[in-house]
Amino acid sequence: MSFFGPITIFTGFLHKSRRLEGNSLFLLDMELTVELIDNLANLSRLRFTDQEKLEIKNDLERMIAFVEQLKEVDTTGVEPLLHMTDAMNAFREDEVKGSMQKETALANAPLADDNYFMVPKVIKK
Repeated sequence: MSFFGPITIFTGFLHKSRRLEGNSLFLLDMELTVELIDNLANLSRLRFTDQEKLEIKNDLERMIAFVEQLKEVDTTGVEPLLHMTDAMNAFREDEVKGSMQKETALANAPLADDNYFMVPKVIKK
């Protein structure tokens, strides 16, 4: 059983799925169109000029061409890598340790009242 299954991408992509020999990863043949760029821009709430759309299209084509090189790699018999290391959930026991007294901590604060650190307001209405 493989970890990888069919990959679904935005419905705006025009694609054909195909299964590679010796690999369960589905790759997509995508047709990059101005309509696709417009759809992605709309989903991202972005606006692009015609020149920017052309540059984005060229950039996406280069990225896809780079990823397409993965088709040349023979991954037969290679298990999917789920984690970069063998370390699994390095939990520790909760231990009560010494801590700083509230008054000591607040004494070092630039702004504080009797119980809390005070910070400048960052959200404006």
